[in-house]
Amino acid sequence: MYNVPYYYGNNTQANIDKIDNQIRELETLRSHLQKPQPSINQTFQLAPTNQSGIKYVDSESDVSKELVFVDTLFVDKGYTTMWYKNVKGEIKEYRLEEVKKEDERDLIIKDLQKQLKELKEGKDEPSNSDTNEPVKEQ
Repeated sequence: MYNVPYYYGNNTQANIDKIDNQIRELETLRSHLQKPQPSINQTFQLAPTNQSGIKYVDSESDVSKELVFVDTLFVDKGYTTMWYKNVKGEIKEYRLEEVKKEDERDLIIKDLQKQLKELKEGKDEPSNSDTNEPVKEQ
């Protein structure tokens, strides 16, 4: 019938071979782990991110914290203050004011307002007489 010792012997040899293979794999892994790992050198290079244009900030303290590689302009969000920061870290502050351009109509209106103001100022004394009365010559 069946040869029982042969069957168990063959199965036992297969188990031994399997264990030997696992031992070899573990030894290979261990030898790889024991090798010195190459050192990792990280080099950080600071590069300008915004080389032109204007940066928006809330205050001068934000300007002083900002690292610049080229001369840079900073403006607050209300466009009332501007800072100039050079690569040495020196900061200059400027106040901004909107310049409204006037067209021909605006100039005419301004001139008429000026003339009206001069006419009102030219009248020295308020008149008590009725404006409908004719002017009498003396």
